[in-house]
Amino acid sequence: MFGLMVRFTCKDASAAAEFDSLVERTGERIRTNEPGTVIYAVHRVDGRPLERIFYELYRDKDAFETHESQDYVQAFLTAREEYVSTTVVDRLEFVSGKGVDVEL
Repeated sequence: MFGLMVRFTCKDASAAAEFDSLVERTGERIRTNEPGTVIYAVHRVDGRPLERIFYELYRDKDAFETHESQDYVQAFLTAREEYVSTTVVDRLEFVSGKGVDVEL
Protein backbone atom coordinates (compact mmCIF):
# COMPACT_ATOMS: atom_id res chain seq x y z
CA MET A 1 0.00 0.00 0.00
CA PHE A 2 1.05 3.54 -0.75
CA GLY A 3 -0.91 6.62 0.24
CA LEU A 4 -1.06 10.36 0.15
CA MET A 5 -2.95 13.02 2.01
CA VAL A 6 -2.98 16.31 0.14
CA ARG A 7 -4.38 19.58 1.48
CA PHE A 8 -5.24 22.26 -1.06
CA THR A 9 -6.26 25.80 -0.17
CA CYS A 10 -8.17 27.55 -2.94
CA LYS A 11 -7.65 31.22 -3.74
CA ASP A 12 -11.27 32.28 -3.17
CA ALA A 13 -14.85 30.96 -3.32
CA SER A 14 -15.03 31.20 -7.11
CA ALA A 15 -11.74 29.32 -7.46
CA ALA A 16 -13.00 26.67 -5.02
CA ALA A 17 -16.10 26.07 -7.16
CA GLU A 18 -13.99 25.75 -10.31
CA PHE A 19 -11.53 23.48 -8.50
CA ASP A 20 -14.40 21.24 -7.37
CA SER A 21 -15.57 20.95 -10.97
CA LEU A 22 -12.05 20.04 -12.11
CA VAL A 23 -11.84 17.45 -9.32
CA GLU A 24 -15.13 15.85 -10.35
CA ARG A 25 -14.13 15.57 -14.02
CA THR A 26 -10.76 14.10 -13.11
CA GLY A 27 -12.26 11.75 -10.52
CA GLU A 28 -14.56 10.20 -13.11
CA ARG A 29 -11.54 9.22 -15.22
CA ILE A 30 -9.67 7.88 -12.18
CA ARG A 31 -12.63 5.68 -11.18
CA THR A 32 -12.96 4.33 -14.71
CA ASN A 33 -9.31 3.79 -15.65
CA GLU A 34 -7.24 3.00 -12.55
CA PRO A 35 -7.70 -0.42 -10.97
CA GLY A 36 -4.58 0.14 -8.85
CA THR A 37 -6.11 3.21 -7.20
CA VAL A 38 -7.84 1.72 -4.17
CA ILE A 39 -9.23 4.95 -2.65
CA TYR A 40 -9.37 8.42 -4.13
CA ALA A 41 -11.53 10.53 -1.85
CA VAL A 42 -11.86 14.30 -1.84
CA HIS A 43 -13.28 16.18 1.15
CA ARG A 44 -14.29 19.73 1.98
CA VAL A 45 -13.07 20.82 5.40
CA ASP A 46 -15.78 21.83 7.87
CA GLY A 47 -15.40 25.48 8.84
CA ARG A 48 -12.71 26.15 6.21
CA PRO A 49 -14.60 26.54 2.93
CA LEU A 50 -11.51 27.08 0.78
CA GLU A 51 -9.75 23.88 1.88
CA ARG A 52 -9.94 20.46 0.26
CA ILE A 53 -8.31 17.26 1.48
CA PHE A 54 -7.53 14.39 -0.85
CA TYR A 55 -7.01 10.94 0.64
CA GLU A 56 -5.40 8.65 -1.90
CA LEU A 57 -4.52 4.99 -1.42
CA TYR A 58 -2.80 2.95 -4.10
CA ARG A 59 -2.10 -0.77 -4.33
CA ASP A 60 1.63 0.04 -4.44
CA LYS A 61 4.07 2.70 -5.65
CA ASP A 62 3.82 1.38 -9.22
CA ALA A 63 0.05 2.01 -9.16
CA PHE A 64 0.76 5.55 -7.92
CA GLU A 65 3.27 6.11 -10.73
CA THR A 66 0.71 4.83 -13.23
CA HIS A 67 -1.83 7.28 -11.79
CA GLU A 68 0.60 10.19 -12.00
CA SER A 69 1.46 9.41 -15.64
CA GLN A 70 -2.13 9.58 -16.92
CA ASP A 71 -2.88 12.46 -19.30
CA TYR A 72 -5.95 13.52 -17.28
CA VAL A 73 -3.89 13.62 -14.07
CA GLN A 74 -1.20 15.70 -15.78
CA ALA A 75 -3.95 18.05 -17.02
CA PHE A 76 -5.34 18.29 -13.46
CA LEU A 77 -1.89 19.09 -12.03
CA THR A 78 -1.47 21.92 -14.54
CA ALA A 79 -5.01 23.32 -14.27
CA ARG A 80 -5.14 23.31 -10.47
CA GLU A 81 -2.53 26.07 -10.30
CA GLU A 82 -5.17 28.53 -11.51
CA TYR A 83 -7.38 27.79 -8.47
CA VAL A 84 -5.04 26.86 -5.62
CA SER A 85 -2.87 29.10 -3.42
CA THR A 86 -1.18 26.37 -1.34
CA THR A 87 -0.64 22.63 -1.53
CA VAL A 88 0.66 20.41 1.28
CA VAL A 89 1.45 16.75 0.50
CA ASP A 90 2.01 14.01 3.08
CA ARG A 91 3.17 10.59 1.89
CA LEU A 92 1.60 7.85 3.99
CA GLU A 93 2.83 4.42 5.04
CA PHE A 94 -0.09 2.09 5.74
CA VAL A 95 -0.16 0.59 9.25
CA SER A 96 -3.70 -0.67 9.90
CA GLY A 97 -7.28 -0.02 8.94
CA LYS A 98 -10.77 -1.21 8.18
CA GLY A 99 -12.11 -1.67 4.67
CA VAL A 100 -8.70 -2.00 3.04
CA ASP A 101 -7.51 -5.34 1.74
CA VAL A 102 -3.76 -5.30 2.40
CA GLU A 103 -3.37 -8.36 0.18
CA LEU A 104 -4.07 -6.28 -2.94
